[in-house]
Amino acid sequence: MATPFDEVQLPDAVITLKQGVGRLIRDADDRGVLVICDNRLVMRPYGATFLASLPPAPRTRDIARAVRFLAIPSSR
Repeated sequence: MATPFDEVQLPDAVITLKQGVGRLIRDADDRGVLVICDNRLVMRPYGATFLASLPPAPRTRDIARAVRFLAIPSSR
């Protein structure tokens, strides 16, 4: 049986996250780091729904890796 969370809140939250990512990366030359500090994405079953909605990109839990990525000069 579906719940209001599954039918309304979860889809709305996924759309909001996707819109935020879309504002970070607008075209193929853009770069950015998306930091999600909410551990529910890995601790709760519905977290997979959020992760599956994101565009393909490297993922890490290592802040040093993200910092190294940002330190690489842009191709622009």
